[in-house]
Amino acid sequence: MTERNLSQASTLPGYREVAQAARRLAGKILPTPLVSHPLLDARCGGRIFLKAETLQRTGSFKFRGATNALLQLSDEEKKSGVVTYSSGNHGQAVAAAARALGMKAVVFMPQDAPAIKRLSTARWGAEIRLFDRGRDDREALARAHAAASGAALIPPFDHADVIAGQGTAALEIFTTCAALGLVPTALLVPTGGGGLIAGAALAASGAAPGCRVFAVEPEGADDTARSLAAGKRLSNPAGGSTFCDALLSPMPGALTFALNQRLLSGGLVVSDDEVRAAMAFAFEHLKLVVEPGGAVALAALLAGTFEAQGQVVAVVLSGGNVDGAVFARALEHAGRGETRGENS
Repeated sequence: MTERNLSQASTLPGYREVAQAARRLAGKILPTPLVSHPLLDARCGGRIFLKAETLQRTGSFKFRGATNALLQLSDEEKKSGVVTYSSGNHGQAVAAAARALGMKAVVFMPQDAPAIKRLSTARWGAEIRLFDRGRDDREALARAHAAASGAALIPPFDHADVIAGQGTAALEIFTTCAALGLVPTALLVPTGGGGLIAGAALAASGAAPGCRVFAVEPEGADDTARSLAAGKRLSNPAGGSTFCDALLSPMPGALTFALNQRLLSGGLVVSDDEVRAAMAFAFEHLKLVVEPGGAVALAALLAGTFEAQGQVVAVVLSGGNVDGAVFARALEHAGRGETRGENS
């Protein structure tokens, strides 16, 4: 077997699948808090709510999609284990979900993946196999292992069950806001391969159809924004910044782009310095540790890339798995910028 239920994996999910995933995941994932701060509201001129997926098990939203996918494997499939490829967050999530189900997990990770992500993936009991990001085809490596071992291949984003599971984060946003008598007018989502934002857009289509959903990406890895503008999938150029390591998928997924092209309102792009400023803001004012890729949506808000005046805006903080040294340098750099007034 090369990939779990290939026909299912290649079928576009809808709002129903997101709602089903939410029921399936009840009690198996953490409902993460929706955070607000008066300083953020005042600075942006709107009502701002931040979805703290940094506090999810394994430190990112990825645990939702991985768990939803693995829960739907048959007993026979579970015996053969699971394989995936990931720069870190999806690998950790698959490892943790597999451990909970008593499954073996193999994760192909790039050699330059952050140490904290490699160590955490191993800590959950997965076997890690390293590859060269610039030379090796990670999907081919994982498919070859799946074919040889019979393991179920659960890719990071281009899989219906994964997409539906990720969408439960946005479903929680809309449910929490509804309890406050509010409906977000916009949702900003960090975007790599597009699984999280595709699921979020599906959630919005059923729970808040008037909410505009925007992909946010770092400069040099803005393949979704460029693909949306071009009307076709485009790849990222080689040799760009690796600061937002969680968002460096080479191009949008086939399934995710099919959904995002139809459902998204646009794409936003932020610089590394704007991301550092957002990480510093989250740490200083919200007391949250956010990794670079997880902070891009907040960066778009703080930098004024997205105009929030008079709106109710939800922002996903998608992950908090950042090496301590990288985090410290980011805060130091952002502090120097604030001193010069660059990020005011």
